[in-house]
Amino acid sequence: MSKGRKTRSAILSEALSAVSTEGFQGISIGMLADRLKMSKSGLFAHFGSKEELEKAVLEEAGQRFMAAVWSPAKAFPRGRPRIEAIFRNWMDWSLHTDGMPGGCVFMKLSAEVDEKPGPVRDQLSEMQARWQATLARSAQIAIEEGHFRPDLDPRQFAYEMQGILMALKYYRRLLRDEKAVERSQQAFADLLARSSVRH
Repeated sequence: MSKGRKTRSAILSEALSAVSTEGFQGISIGMLADRLKMSKSGLFAHFGSKEELEKAVLEEAGQRFMAAVWSPAKAFPRGRPRIEAIFRNWMDWSLHTDGMPGGCVFMKLSAEVDEKPGPVRDQLSEMQARWQATLARSAQIAIEEGHFRPDLDPRQFAYEMQGILMALKYYRRLLRDEKAVERSQQAFADLLARSSVRH
């Protein structure tokens, strides 16, 4: 890896860490330059603007998420086994997000940018829409494989699966519910039971 790529990677890692706890509003080119002991102009040269930095942070987070959640799940058989692997990986991502002390940045940023039209919101929305489509397609495949009921709505399944993981963050981080993980696991087990073909 070239020196420039290493520097860019270091900037994005530091930015991800900060964004996970402080959001985009809490970071600046100057703050990151201070933390990384760089000049503002040196850091600015890698991105050109704070907006471009924010977009790069989202892209980096997306790549890390897919590498941690989706890629390992593809080793499992299509249908319900793969969906169960996605859930386990996603929960692990939510609980042990390396380099992101505030947890999942998508959860953090969705509340910050949802009412702020612009390229960053559009990018986050598009990323989440693609992930929802992936979950819905996985549920459709589970139907085709005979694991899920033929009348199951794949998008509703994706909606509920996403909701369980969102609730996990809310109950665990805000409410300090010691049983948040158990509740999420039970909710997912119930969702699978309602969705699966009964033998």
